[in-house]
Amino acid sequence: MTKVFSVITVLVYTSLFCCDVNAQDKLYPNEFALKDVTLLDSPFKHARDLNIQTLLKYDVDRLIAPFRKEAGLPAKAALYPNWEGLDGHIGGHYLTALAMNYAATGNAECKRRMDYMIAELKICQEANVKNNPDWGKGYVGGVPNSKVIWSTLQKGDFKAYRAAWVPWYNVHKLYAGLRDAWLYTENSDARSIFLGFCDWAVNITSSLDESQMQAMLNTEQGGMNEIFADAYQMTGDEKYLTTARRFSHRLILDAMASDNDNLDNKHANTQVPKAVGFERIAELTHDKNYSEAGRFFWETVTGKRTLAFGGNSRREFFPAASSCIDFINDVEGPESCNTYNMLKLTEELFRIDPSAIYTDYYEKALYNHILSTQHPEHGGYVYFTPARPRHYRVYSAPDEAMWCCVGSGMENHGKYNQFIYTHRHDSLYLNLFIASELDWKEKKVQIRQETSFPNEEQTKLRITSGSAQFKLMIRYPSWVKEGALKISVNGKTTSFSAHPSSYITIDRLWKAGDEILISLPMHNSIEHLPNVPNYIAIMHGPILLAAKTGTEDLKGLIADDSRCGHIPSGQKLPVDKAPIIIEDDLTRITDGLVPVKNKPLFFTTPGLKMINPINVVLEPFYQIHDARYMMYWMTLTKAQSKSYLDSLAVVGRAIK
Repeated sequence: MTKVFSVITVLVYTSLFCCDVNAQDKLYPNEFALKDVTLLDSPFKHARDLNIQTLLKYDVDRLIAPFRKEAGLPAKAALYPNWEGLDGHIGGHYLTALAMNYAATGNAECKRRMDYMIAELKICQEANVKNNPDWGKGYVGGVPNSKVIWSTLQKGDFKAYRAAWVPWYNVHKLYAGLRDAWLYTENSDARSIFLGFCDWAVNITSSLDESQMQAMLNTEQGGMNEIFADAYQMTGDEKYLTTARRFSHRLILDAMASDNDNLDNKHANTQVPKAVGFERIAELTHDKNYSEAGRFFWETVTGKRTLAFGGNSRREFFPAASSCIDFINDVEGPESCNTYNMLKLTEELFRIDPSAIYTDYYEKALYNHILSTQHPEHGGYVYFTPARPRHYRVYSAPDEAMWCCVGSGMENHGKYNQFIYTHRHDSLYLNLFIASELDWKEKKVQIRQETSFPNEEQTKLRITSGSAQFKLMIRYPSWVKEGALKISVNGKTTSFSAHPSSYITIDRLWKAGDEILISLPMHNSIEHLPNVPNYIAIMHGPILLAAKTGTEDLKGLIADDSRCGHIPSGQKLPVDKAPIIIEDDLTRITDGLVPVKNKPLFFTTPGLKMINPINVVLEPFYQIHDARYMMYWMTLTKAQSKSYLDSLAVVGRAIK
């Protein structure tokens, strides 16, 4: 970066902080403040409201306990058990969730708890100065054995660091929580604690050379490079940008920047936050290497390593192409945290290049994975989503399991209103078809989106007050056929030349009373399992359809506090006994689905020919809970099915 650019950058940031601009605008300039987008009745509003109820069942003093312990302060409550060694990570996620939900809803209890946590963390940070003067100025982490780990790491001794459970990953969650408390609620104490904590990390790693830094980053570190990029954008201080680069793992950065997919057999959620950080650095510096790394990472994961519901990885790792059958055989399917982070990366890429390809993925992952990972009654969170035929998922319980996906789950359901609309220059992007109201303060207009999508194939926008000239950018989804999308403004059809997976521009003076009706006809389609083409998933528009197959042996459905309670450990029903579809022409499968009267998105399958037949009723996967299910179906041609049955007969005779 040139000195001229640095000076301009500082001036820009200074002007931002002097203006009447909310904190979200300062970091994410295309977003609307959460309070300016109101969710109306929909599955997303239900999930958000239920999540708040779930959050308030947790004991804040127990979440704070790791930070007090490591600061040398007396305990107010006992540490939460489960996942010992990662104490403190949930507290950071929880702080983010409180901030988001207070910003979005004004919930007073969320604010009270958030303020209490920040006050306690401030006390911990001050205590670390006193109790750990050699290494602890600015520190506010809850990593067990912090004193030994950090005091030796700053000297280049990684023995205690490597023996611990991912210390940087752990503290990253509190960094993010503090940032978000400022970002969403403008809490100045959170900002001060955050920057002091950043200064601590700058100092604790200052004596490490490049080779030592890279060796350190071989251990999972969350999105630490993103954190320092955020600190740089908040302050304009170059030391944070330098540290962001130092926390960027060259093993992944250099490969991705060269369009080299080296992700096989790597721990998936170790890598995704790195790419989030690459893209944040690219956003602020226009560095082509970082930009290409973030973009290529997203493309290779979404294009080659992602399942029909938007998730990726099995047993937490990216499989090689030859191992993708593991998705069918294993019960540890895609991890919720991965998709949580992929959506963050998608938002970043969209800020730089508002392309519908990013929104198409975002929508798929939001409906089919994120929304599905909350139990609709008790609000528990899901860790693994098996793709194995006839398996099931398990859910967390408050005050029990402290998995990583409990932490990201706390956040997931609090930001559904974050990406429905975005803005850029004088353009308003309609990204998601979710019932909501937007107060666009800059333009002094209010907009209401009325829809029950995906239960209906349309959405209606209405300008409820104000008037302004702007470009309305309406997404033409990839799942609407060429020429099938229709738009009318005040009853008059609007012509356009856009194609699927793009945005349609309507530039006019909008005024109160204007109505925009968007017709979004959906159709059925098939997606193949990556690298295992004889397994298919059935989609209706962007919605994954699946079938319930039974409720037998749902062991650990609501997980206990055991170390591996997040894994659905009931009986693995034999894959070869699962239903197998026999069809020479796959289009006959989708063409033959029959809608169920008065049950939107439910379909019967009267024409299906199957081995191991069952009565199949397809429904949105995100609505299936407390049951075994089929999301992927083995399909064989008639000729293949004969060979398959003959081979089974041979095996059967051999066993006898």
